[in-house]
Amino acid sequence: MVTECLLRIRDLSLRFGGIVALDRVSFDIEQGQICGLIGPNGAGKTTLFNCLSRLYTPDAGEITFTGTPLLAVPRHRVAALGIGRTFQNLALFRTMSVRRNILVGAHCRTHSGFLSDALRLPRVQAEERDLARRTEALMALLGLESVAGLRVDELPFGTRKRVELARALASEPRLLLLDEPAGGLNHEEVEQLRLLILTLRERLSLTILLVEHHMNFVMGVSDKVVALDFGRKIADGTPKDVQGHADVIRAYLGAAA
Repeated sequence: MVTECLLRIRDLSLRFGGIVALDRVSFDIEQGQICGLIGPNGAGKTTLFNCLSRLYTPDAGEITFTGTPLLAVPRHRVAALGIGRTFQNLALFRTMSVRRNILVGAHCRTHSGFLSDALRLPRVQAEERDLARRTEALMALLGLESVAGLRVDELPFGTRKRVELARALASEPRLLLLDEPAGGLNHEEVEQLRLLILTLRERLSLTILLVEHHMNFVMGVSDKVVALDFGRKIADGTPKDVQGHADVIRAYLGAAA
């Protein structure tokens, strides 16, 4: 069976002054894979995410997404290209309702302009009905129907995480970037998240790259794991292979291990 390489990263390098954030990092993610990106604090995980989101421009290297050189794409076009993202620190509109936060995520899929919006042309109304249907479907899928009209700042942390996930999914991504999705969740919520991610992968035909410190979660949800340390890739393979890799053990436990 031939699988499609959805994301290809080659020799990605980035420095901040004298600090090497990424050092010739290379790996691939195939269509439909869930790939975990792990490493100690300061390993370069979020920096890599920010390069994929076009928040940072690397000093060298290439990123290819569905055959398109990503570094040539303006950052405001990344979502429309098919890449969605959540953030470690929730980036929601706290005083807006759950429903309106999710609708914001679908904005990159709209085609109407200022004039057609102002005139309320039929195609604008049809587009709004379609967005409303998609939003309701996402809230049902993520169990948010009962809080749809509530303001985000009225919700518990775990529910807010699901709202941000729904907003990222509203852009209809092919690749979903999850930054610390299990952070701040209790044991039961982490297991629910694991099952939810597997469900989303199947139902929405997603490919997922996630950064996470919760090792049991990463190893239990990922098809493939990439480990970074001091900006370098030190391991790349199945969860079992990476978990037992000598360099990964040293990075987390020290040279004495």
